[in-house]
Amino acid sequence: MNNGSVLFLAIFYTLLIYGCSGKIEKPAEGKVKREIISFTPKVTGRILKLFVQEGQQVNKGDTLAMLDLPEVIAKIAQAKGVVKITTAQHQLASNGATPNQVKQLQAKYNALSEQYNFAKKSIVRANAMYADSMMAPQVHDEAVAKYEGAKSQLDAVTAELNEVLKGTRYETKEATKGQQEQAGAVLQEVEVAYSERYIIATNQMQIETISLHEGELATAGYALFNGYIPASTYFRFTIPESKIGSFHTGDVLDIKIAYAKQIVKAKIITIRQLARYADITAAYPNYQMEEAIYEIKLLPVNGSSTNKFLVNSTAFLQN
Repeated sequence: MNNGSVLFLAIFYTLLIYGCSGKIEKPAEGKVKREIISFTPKVTGRILKLFVQEGQQVNKGDTLAMLDLPEVIAKIAQAKGVVKITTAQHQLASNGATPNQVKQLQAKYNALSEQYNFAKKSIVRANAMYADSMMAPQVHDEAVAKYEGAKSQLDAVTAELNEVLKGTRYETKEATKGQQEQAGAVLQEVEVAYSERYIIATNQMQIETISLHEGELATAGYALFNGYIPASTYFRFTIPESKIGSFHTGDVLDIKIAYAKQIVKAKIITIRQLARYADITAAYPNYQMEEAIYEIKLLPVNGSSTNKFLVNSTAFLQN
C-alpha cells in the first residue's frame, strides 16, 4: 500500500470517528464592546472649523468644532436694542418728571388759574345783568360756556401737576421693571445660544466617525461626532436557551481575546432575553430555531487591562 492510500484511509477514519461521536463543541463566541457616545450641536450652524480627526482620543473640555451662527448674532443685536429701550423706560418711570417739566406745568397751572378767576368774576356780573334783563340770553350763554371751559382746563392741569409732584405710580414702575427684566432674559438666552458655536467634549472619548466636513450645515440635534468611551469595555455573548442554565449573574469567567491571544477574567452583570431580530454577536450561533436566545454582558475584573482591545473584536468563553 502506497503513502497516498495510507493518508486517504487516515482521513477517512478520522472523519468517521468524528461523525459517530457527534459535532465538535465550539466555545461561545462574543464581541468586545464599549459604550457609545455622540456629540451634537444645540443650534443650527455652518461648520467653520474641525479641530479633531477620526480615531483621535479627546478629553473632557476639548473643543471639537466651531460653528458659524449669523442668525444668532443678529438676534443678539436686536435683544441689546430692546434692553436699552426698556432700561430707559424704567429709569424714566423711576425718576419721574424733570425739574423743567414741573416748571412748565406750574406755569400752565398759573395761567389757567388766572383765566378761571377772570371767568368766575365775569359770570357773576353776567348773572346780575341777565337777572335785570340787561344782557341778551345769547351773550349770557357765551359767558357761562367760557366759565365752564376755564374751570375744566384748570381741573385737568391741576390733576396733571399733582401726579407729577407725587411721582410715577408704583404699578407703572413695576411694569417697566418687568419689561426690562424680560428683555434682559431674552438677551441672555441668545448669548447662551451664541456660546454654543463651540462644540465641547463632555466626556473622554475616542472619535470613531465625524459625520460632516467644514463648510457643511450642522443642524441642531444631529450627531456630528460619534465614538467610544475608552474605559467602558465590556463583553457581549449570545447564548441559546439550551445552555443559558450554566450561566448566573455574578459568575466570573475566563474570556479569550482571539486576535490578542490573551485571556482575561470578567464578571457576568446581566442576563437578558434577545428578540428574534436583535443583534446576535456570534457569526454562526449554534441554536435551534425554536429556542429562545439570551445575551450575557460581562465586565472585566481588571478594567484598565482591557482598554487596549479593539472594539467588535472576537472573544471566546473558556470552558
